[in-house]
Amino acid sequence: MAVARVPFIAGNWKMNLDHQQAIAFVQKLHWALKEAKHLDGTVEVGLFPPFTDLRTVQTLLDADKIPFALGAQDLSTKDSGAYTGEISGAFLKRLNCAYVIVGHSERREYHAETDEIVAAKVQAALRHGLVPVICVGETSEDLEKFGASAVPVGQLEVALEGVSADADIVVAYEPVWAIGSGQAATPDQAQEVCAKLREVIAGRLGQEAAERSRVLYGGSVKAGNIASFMREPDVDGALVGGASLVVDEFAAIIRFQKHVGV
Repeated sequence: MAVARVPFIAGNWKMNLDHQQAIAFVQKLHWALKEAKHLDGTVEVGLFPPFTDLRTVQTLLDADKIPFALGAQDLSTKDSGAYTGEISGAFLKRLNCAYVIVGHSERREYHAETDEIVAAKVQAALRHGLVPVICVGETSEDLEKFGASAVPVGQLEVALEGVSADADIVVAYEPVWAIGSGQAATPDQAQEVCAKLREVIAGRLGQEAAERSRVLYGGSVKAGNIASFMREPDVDGALVGGASLVVDEFAAIIRFQKHVGV
């Protein structure tokens, strides 16, 4: 019997919203979803603020009993030591982070993170009880040269090296050419690649892991196109960038997908 996967809508704020702006944003988002009665467990909402916001957002979520999951945008491969500017997974866990993004295309491009570094970060996350959101995706050059799935499949193969079959992971397919471009992949394209990524999980971690692990799509996701992605059988949610910074837009994305399949 197939495992029912709870849809996951994750908002990656990137380098936006300071800690004071974060308070107002979370309160407004909570109100928008609470009023519409969309916090009943049929969808998991995750927020991924900058590091400087994490304590503020955590305190607000705990104090007001807001059922959003908290995640970080990156972590160090190291647990502690003389690594100026780095953030340990242990610190994130103490802040009640449940998730951490690893391998985002911006980290790969601007910080020269290799597949091997991403794999080390996956291990660091798992060591500290964090669920890694493993980002994979192809550039426009990759797409033209290799097709849509070759590069993300290869990235995930490396990222899952040494991961145990019972580990909790999330995979986010984010075609680099779609991020921030306003031009999303088609639902068929997203489904094709997400299905292949689930096959990688099955090959590495087993069929049970493949059935329970969530695979997200990311790249110019908005309220107007989320429905088409969520109808695809291997798309379990979205990693949302720019649209996650607009309360009404992000709330609309979350609200819509609740009704998919009914």
